[in-house]
Amino acid sequence: MWCIQTIDSEFRKRMYDVLDLYEEDYDPKKPIVCLDEKPKQLLRDKRKSIPIKPGSSEKYDYEYIRNGTANIFVAVEFKAGKRVTQVTKRRTRIDFAEFMKILIIEKYSDAEFIRLITDNLNIHNEKSFYEAFSEDEAKKILDKIEFHYTPKHASWLNAAEIEINVMDIECTDRRIGDIEILTHEVGAWEKKRNELEKRIEWKFSRKNADEKMSKYYAQ
Repeated sequence: MWCIQTIDSEFRKRMYDVLDLYEEDYDPKKPIVCLDEKPKQLLRDKRKSIPIKPGSSEKYDYEYIRNGTANIFVAVEFKAGKRVTQVTKRRTRIDFAEFMKILIIEKYSDAEFIRLITDNLNIHNEKSFYEAFSEDEAKKILDKIEFHYTPKHASWLNAAEIEINVMDIECTDRRIGDIEILTHEVGAWEKKRNELEKRIEWKFSRKNADEKMSKYYAQ
């Protein structure tokens, strides 16, 4: 909030839309899926690290070798304790569309449609699907997506940011040298979290928003 002087009607409209969805009862036929991405710099050790052992954490030399970057897509259905990840070399429109195809065709094939909550990044829209697929295939996928956007400068309303923070703490906030290892590590983390059905307890409501933020509301 420190960077926002006023909150206009468009901001409130989008904020209320997301918060109202979060307060709905769980509906597996119309799941609420939050999506975000995490860039990851790949760093290879210049000297062999000292492995973790009882009473001592893993030790790294301060020197490392840059080995490019990667992108991690994270989609979380936090009311069901379910998440889907994918590691990609880039974060383009086509990468986004192909990840969404996995969600729709493989992971949520039984749903009528998903309510997708995401930020305003320029790849998060219908154009990406028509760039990646034929018109018929793009329309087939888009028919099963209902887009809901967080307000600008308010991506904190996206529960996927919480899931990414957990991923960092438990998995990715360390040196990982190449995309193959990153893919394996993120996949193992996703599998464990899903097996445990780890959920996010979202407590911030429309009422909380009005109480805390109304002094910033534009007339």
